[in-house]
Amino acid sequence: MMQIFNLLFFLFTLVPGQYLLEKMGAGGRMSSPSSLKKSDSDNLKRVPSTKPPFTLGELKKAIPPHCFQRSVLRSFSYVVYDLTLASIFYYIATTYFQNLSSLLFYPAWALYWVAQGCILTGVWVIAHECGHHAFSDYQWLDDTVGLILHSALLVPYFSWKYSHRRHHSNTGSLERDEVFVPKQKSAIKWYSTYLNNPLGRIFTLTIQLVLGWPLYLAFNVSGRPYDRLACHYDPYSPIYSDRERLQIFISDAGLLAITYGLYRLILAKGLTWVVCVYGVPLLIVNGFLVLITFLQHTHPALPHYDSSEWDWLRGALATVDRDYGILNKVFHNITDTHVAHHLVSTMPHYHAMEATKAIKPILGQYYHFDGTPVVKAMWREAKECIYVEPDEDEKNRGVFWYRNKL
Repeated sequence: MMQIFNLLFFLFTLVPGQYLLEKMGAGGRMSSPSSLKKSDSDNLKRVPSTKPPFTLGELKKAIPPHCFQRSVLRSFSYVVYDLTLASIFYYIATTYFQNLSSLLFYPAWALYWVAQGCILTGVWVIAHECGHHAFSDYQWLDDTVGLILHSALLVPYFSWKYSHRRHHSNTGSLERDEVFVPKQKSAIKWYSTYLNNPLGRIFTLTIQLVLGWPLYLAFNVSGRPYDRLACHYDPYSPIYSDRERLQIFISDAGLLAITYGLYRLILAKGLTWVVCVYGVPLLIVNGFLVLITFLQHTHPALPHYDSSEWDWLRGALATVDRDYGILNKVFHNITDTHVAHHLVSTMPHYHAMEATKAIKPILGQYYHFDGTPVVKAMWREAKECIYVEPDEDEKNRGVFWYRNKL
């Protein structure tokens, strides 16, 4: 049993082979900004909400030109690496776990679920990169890879791609942003008062992590309001334009193909087998996806804007880089380079650390990194970030900050 655990740990903590290429001079990842620890007061210090003294063009000029280059071979190396690890974890679980004693059987499956969930979150991130046309120079290739990978994780690829693109176009806008749009105090539901306590927060976070992703896809929960139901599975949803509807049908077809495959697996292997091998890791992927997105866009130091103040650059800067430890690498640095990703979303993830290092001197106080441990940060944000309001003594009433007093 210890050999299995040691093998899982070794595989899970392996540095991707691509890292060796970078060390040999291919460029790419630099030391993480998480190496700069801040005090809690520094973490909670508000970022500037005024128009920045720099432009997007100046930020792009500061980034080394090679950071904008997309390599098919290099991008695919991460796909191969992740899928190889996922296959090895699957092989170990389905080959050896059945021979374990009852004392070791359940811990082994728990370890598999966590490890596989983390690796498949990395696969999700690569498909996300395809949606941004950051995987290669070929849009057809990006969409093909993204459709296959996201469909395998029960994500409607094109549906998410277009709503996520609108999120990037409207980040920080109270009227037009697409995800984790904070409510103003007047819109807070009556039951929020009863949930504003430790037990209520545990309940809310549990629902959010377990059901948040499917609820968002099906009912646009936490998204912007539309005049009717906004569903990612509906080609005629108000989220999409007429020219996008055909691709929403393609997304649905991808999901139906995977669902049929799972149905055949259940008939052949049984529901319990499919749940253990695929279902539980998928729940962990969904939980990480919600957690990562929540922590990227929810922070007491970040402003939101109404239409009188919002502009694209200030909105793109209203996000925060976080430190997930070794999971930063497993998640392809989507966690600790999110500011750079919002500024240049077509840049491959393997250049994002270098780009972040290059733009930080220009961003100055407009760059926000919070190294607070993830669990502590999740609890703090759930407690402190309940609704947004402008400061009472602030002349500019179009800038909104998080509050927690109900």
